[in-house]
Amino acid sequence: MGPLAASASGVALGIALASRMGGLSVALFALLLAALVLGAWRFAPRRTYLLAALCLIAAALGVARAAFVHAGLPAAFAPDVRQRVAYEGVVTGDPDLRDASARIPVTVGKGSAHATVLAVVPRTSAVAVGDRARVTGTLLLPQPFAGDNGRVFAYDEYLAARGVTALVEYGSVRVEREAPWWSLPAALARVKHWFLAGLDRALPEPAASLAGGIVVGGKSGLGTELQDAFTRTGLVQIVVLSGYNVMVVAEWVMAALAFLRVPRRQAAPAGALALLAFVGVAGFSATALRAALMALFALYARATGRSYAAARALAATVLIMLLANPLLLLYDPSFELSVAATAGLIWIAPRIETRLAWLGSPFWQDALATTVAAQLAVLPLLLYETGNLSLVAIPANLLAAPVVPLAMGAAFVAGVVGASAGALWPALAFIAGVPAYLAAECLILLARAFAALPGAAYTIGAFPPAFVPLAYAALAIALSKRASTTGHLRFAKKASIYLGLSAGRRSTM
Repeated sequence: MGPLAASASGVALGIALASRMGGLSVALFALLLAALVLGAWRFAPRRTYLLAALCLIAAALGVARAAFVHAGLPAAFAPDVRQRVAYEGVVTGDPDLRDASARIPVTVGKGSAHATVLAVVPRTSAVAVGDRARVTGTLLLPQPFAGDNGRVFAYDEYLAARGVTALVEYGSVRVEREAPWWSLPAALARVKHWFLAGLDRALPEPAASLAGGIVVGGKSGLGTELQDAFTRTGLVQIVVLSGYNVMVVAEWVMAALAFLRVPRRQAAPAGALALLAFVGVAGFSATALRAALMALFALYARATGRSYAAARALAATVLIMLLANPLLLLYDPSFELSVAATAGLIWIAPRIETRLAWLGSPFWQDALATTVAAQLAVLPLLLYETGNLSLVAIPANLLAAPVVPLAMGAAFVAGVVGASAGALWPALAFIAGVPAYLAAECLILLARAFAALPGAAYTIGAFPPAFVPLAYAALAIALSKRASTTGHLRFAKKASIYLGLSAGRRSTM
């Protein structure tokens, strides 16, 4: 463990302690322990003592940062709870479309106070990001609720991690003024909808919705049956925008710049802008930001001639994101699973890969190692959050992995052609959509076929949260025997699409 990993672990520990114990007294206690450890280091100067002290100091920082997070509804809005209200504000996100309703985040004001509310309105409500809208309805505070498998979903904290503090239900939304032309969020959202409209012209459903989900995120249009199939088979991460998708785009951007022979120092800023534009169009989800930050670290390493250390990049990314939003740690399952999967690819996959030489195929050796590592790393969290134990996740993901990049590339072409020329030449949109349709149907066929197998998935009952750190501790002990350096470097080069843009030897970054 290096200084970055110790700092990130300490901040995460501090945030977790603050959520359970609260109070700055915990931070003071951590600082006292750090002082004692530093005293021990004075008598026995070992690196372990310094790292432990750094971890404790970071834990104190995490406690303090979590203590100053204001996730509740501002006091000015308190008298309006459970009352009919009418607010004006700005739409800050795309509508989340359900069967009969749409959920639209709107930042509203009351006097000098501001809050982001989630307006639950009819599905047919027509608003766009950046529009100034009037929201009417009943103001309610989000509440935790029990799911079908006995788990309690902390819906209030889940929304708080996204900046939403209240709901406006049983209401409506009306556009007062459209988004100004200079609004960057509005422009990015328009690009997204332009692309999705192109997919609708080029592909039939549900292939169009799946292609849109793979490229820019979102599951609208897939239907309950197909979403359940992807969930049961452990393939749901390919339906929505994930870190994997962002890394694929990053690889494509850098490959294009290399093909055009753009100088390295100019390629890095161009690649960074392209990557940020893609994440902005798709929506700044926590998983996309995590992958984008790691890719930006890789771009910086490439521009400065340094090698890229994925483990350090992950630690720095987690540290930055938790300091910016401590609620991500405990209340954003997608962020948790994304970090766990990436950590599995960094630390677990090399150990598995060195034991698969008997396969005789570097491709399948790499594919199986990455698939098993990612599934193993997310399993404790996945069981705790959802209870879904998929017994077919490894073979399903193993077969789907080569198809996803092809589906992304084909869907991008189909969306652009369909949006730019589909209205005038429908036949051209149809032709451009054929490869994307075949790739999407292949993934749909995989999901449905594996989901239909007897015993494909089971639901595990709720269990105490203490199981999760215990499970990861047992996993760490089981993997404590280090893989050979040669195996690690060989894997890192082959798995750069998951971990960054130019993995390799350890760097000083």
